[in-house]
Amino acid sequence: MLHVMVLPAAVFTFIFAYIPMFGIMMAFQNYKPRLGFLRSEWVGLEHFRYMLQNDYFLRIISNTLFFACIKIALNLLVPFVFALLLNEVRKSFVKRSVQTLVYLPHFLSWVILAGILIDVLSQTGIVNRFLGMFGIEPIFFLGEGNWFRFTVIVSDVWKEFGFSTIVFLAALAGVNPSLYEAAEVDGAGRWKQTVHVTIPALMPILVVVATLALGGVLNANFDQIFNLYNPLVYDKADIIDTFVYREGLLSGQFSFATAVGLFKSFISLVLIIVSYTLAYRFANYRIF
Repeated sequence: MLHVMVLPAAVFTFIFAYIPMFGIMMAFQNYKPRLGFLRSEWVGLEHFRYMLQNDYFLRIISNTLFFACIKIALNLLVPFVFALLLNEVRKSFVKRSVQTLVYLPHFLSWVILAGILIDVLSQTGIVNRFLGMFGIEPIFFLGEGNWFRFTVIVSDVWKEFGFSTIVFLAALAGVNPSLYEAAEVDGAGRWKQTVHVTIPALMPILVVVATLALGGVLNANFDQIFNLYNPLVYDKADIIDTFVYREGLLSGQFSFATAVGLFKSFISLVLIIVSYTLAYRFANYRIF
């Protein structure tokens, strides 16, 4: 019966994840839709050579790594610290209320949030009006490269840290209360208990989350960037996924777009293997 329950998911995955892999051959062809896969000209590694020799593509790799690495770091640090602070709240009603409030943004799509941010951070938006009360000139949050990067990173952390906090709170729920009692008997205050009991209890799950996040280091959140960026910030905001969509799919360069996507997938596969190896070595975490 368990295999029957899994069957629909397995069929869905096979149809939408494995059958489309047949299209990988486009990366090695000068693909023309009217000719199809079998009759399109075979060009070998030409698209990969063009990709690696393109200076703009190297900038895109840099942008992707910048966004992804900072997001991974902050999306580990902020939930970790917040979980420690929330764990110290003794009023269960207050604790649950705060946890619910910070968790809610996770359920909002980036289409909705982007519309809100565009209005709030515009030249005449509420944020710039507030800054103007202190004599500060309006800031072009979504039209200046460095400010755009700052906005993207902060908004991503704000949206997701509540969801990530749940993972750490779940780990804290499994800590043996006798450890705190023993520490208190030995004269440890709340700070000492946090340093010597709480944080060590969270370290295994922190290592697991951090190592598994390495597999997504080339994913800088297409939905967010795509809904917020504009031509003024392409040089600081363009990532691999937006580049593939704009320069590959929209302009009809299907082979080049496939080559870039295959390159990204290969690097991600290597990083996933490395991350699972690290998770098993340092946190004894394994799937199989």
